Amino acid sequence: MSRPRGWRNQVWETDHVQAPVLVDVEGTVRRPWITWFVDCASNTIMGVAVTPGHPSRESVLAALRAAVVREEPFGPQGGLPEKVRVDRGKDFLSKTVAAAFNALDVTVEDLPAYTPHLKGTVEGLNRAVESMFLAALPGYTRQPRPGRRRARPKDEVLLHFEDFTTRLLDWVGWWNTSHRPGPLKGRSPLQVWETDPTPLREIGADELWTFTLEDDGRFRVLSTKGVRFRNRDYVAAWMTGLAGERVRVRFMPHHDCRIEVFDAATGRYLGPAELADAATPEQISAVRTARAARTRRLRQDLAAAQRERYAAATRPGKPERLGAVTGAEAGRELAAAEQSDLSRLALPDLIPPAAPPAGWRTPPSLVARTHRAPADTPTADEQPRSGTAGAHSPGAAAGAGADVTGGGEPR
Repeated sequence: MSRPRGWRNQVWETDHVQAPVLVDVEGTVRRPWITWFVDCASNTIMGVAVTPGHPSRESVLAALRAAVVREEPFGPQGGLPEKVRVDRGKDFLSKTVAAAFNALDVTVEDLPAYTPHLKGTVEGLNRAVESMFLAALPGYTRQPRPGRRRARPKDEVLLHFEDFTTRLLDWVGWWNTSHRPGPLKGRSPLQVWETDPTPLREIGADELWTFTLEDDGRFRVLSTKGVRFRNRDYVAAWMTGLAGERVRVRFMPHHDCRIEVFDAATGRYLGPAELADAATPEQISAVRTARAARTRRLRQDLAAAQRERYAAATRPGKPERLGAVTGAEAGRELAAAEQSDLSRLALPDLIPPAAPPAGWRTPPSLVARTHRAPADTPTADEQPRSGTAGAHSPGAAAGAGADVTGGGEPR
């Protein structure tokens, strides 16, 4: 049973799908992710974004901007939908994406988990892109191979990420303009979308960019060094003469090379700001190489720590663990483990709590962790209140104006 198709931009569906294709991403073999929005009434792919690594809320916002804007190279389809169906993905339900949908007056329908049939349009698109396009690309990972050999041919040349993205966008254009699914009765998805007389809700590219940025909700002050954001300075030429102005910062998630600055009082857009003292491409490459080397060392240490060897047995008996350790080696490793245990350095019982009153029923475990007051020092319950002790108070001799402490001495 299928839903009624409705009208254009009534309902969109969105999803992430990992392409079963190996792609060369700066020398590393990865499987990119595709994020797209599809119109349920016409099967038109409204917008798409491709991420070399794992997608995030930034991928959703990028695909949303491509779906809404009607100018080239994204149009002619576009406009704002009335509703968007999502499948409980954390990226689609993040605060940033939810705030963007709310600002654009778009209802989000959060479907129950494990119900792909409730968003069949985008799920069908995920299957179609694999069978009609991805299966023919070099590096396709689900290609059947003779016998039990699973290794890929050594001479296979993988697509670079730029080439993969170009081919995917070309296929999206073919799907929208030339593909004619059976349910559309000989028309392409874009023809169905354009002939629909339903009025469109449109928004300018600049306004859309503003609404799809993340805001940390803090106020900042412009200084002679620019604006401080996440322990970094961002500068721009338009900041000249505006030192002392209160501003708010909005940014694209994970794009920390540039931020957008707005007036804190009026919300007026002031301009972009670039990262000051940004590292050179050579420095960034060196940092990534060092991080990769450190990651390999950590993985090797983890594998060595988890590796356990046992002696081979020819007779029934207890397992014999192999791997002799000297006393000095054990001492050094235990000392290093203790130094890295910050909870032991916290010293929560450095100052033991005072003993409870004698009339209280105290658990033995608590008694052992408290210190008793000296025998000649009264406890807190036995102390007279200042100003009411009178002649019977041990601290009365200190004078009427003295403040008596728990030890009976004036402060």
